[in-house]
Amino acid sequence: MKRNKYKLLILASITAFSIISFGLSNKNMTKIPSKPDTEETSKKAGLTISKAELDVVADKIFKNEAGGKKEDIVYWNIGEDFPSLGIGHFIWYREGQRGKFAESFPQLVAYYRAHNIKLPKIMEENEYSPWANRDELFRQKRILNKDIIELTNFLYNTKDIQVSFIFERLENSLEKMLEIADNPENVKKQFYRVAKSPNGLYPLIDYVNFKGEGTTRTETYKGEGWGLLQVLENMKGTESGKAALEEFSNSAKFVLERRVKNSDPAKNEKKWLAGWLNRCDTYKN
Repeated sequence: MKRNKYKLLILASITAFSIISFGLSNKNMTKIPSKPDTEETSKKAGLTISKAELDVVADKIFKNEAGGKKEDIVYWNIGEDFPSLGIGHFIWYREGQRGKFAESFPQLVAYYRAHNIKLPKIMEENEYSPWANRDELFRQKRILNKDIIELTNFLYNTKDIQVSFIFERLENSLEKMLEIADNPENVKKQFYRVAKSPNGLYPLIDYVNFKGEGTTRTETYKGEGWGLLQVLENMKGTESGKAALEEFSNSAKFVLERRVKNSDPAKNEKKWLAGWLNRCDTYKN
């Protein structure tokens, strides 16, 4: 009988311990945060612009990049190792090519596809730039190659899609800049200070296409960048309107002059500076 009593006591103790342990285990488990069902989507700047205003911006960018000339919407600048296409002269690298500047033409192609727009042959069949060098591209332009003509017409007739693509890039740029900015509060303040000024979206849209967000480490000389982030970081004012646009213009000039000063003299980037500064002057109006 004693043995049976001991057995019953041991069994009861084990059962009680198990119940307590299970209860504690459940209590602890409820404190473990569960994984969110969906990942947080990227935050956009929340900017708005009418189609009519965006069309005006498209024409300005086209004039800034290609001189407003249809034939220069497919181009290859002297001294550069890549072609520049579209109203924004989007960079397109050859297969295996690694350039210092951020490539943007493949993203534009993806944007067209996302909007179910039929592409010309060159864009449809080539993931990478199909021309070996500048001479090859211009030879095809001279002989009026039908695929080049089709590409030129397509890019000229879809300026509205391209400027929407650039505007979306601006929308996505703010979060990228704030993540690495030394003073994110000031960058955000200056961004909206310019954006909310009359005609303030044009300078932001144009500059982010012109010189990028300024968040890529490869796009620096002597550790200093020249993108939109660097322009905004250099601004300190508080007034909106004309004062904001003038400060943005002057800050952009400062950043670009610093870029040329820091560049390799062998590249002779000074030859571009006058045109760059003239472009910055258009931001004041």
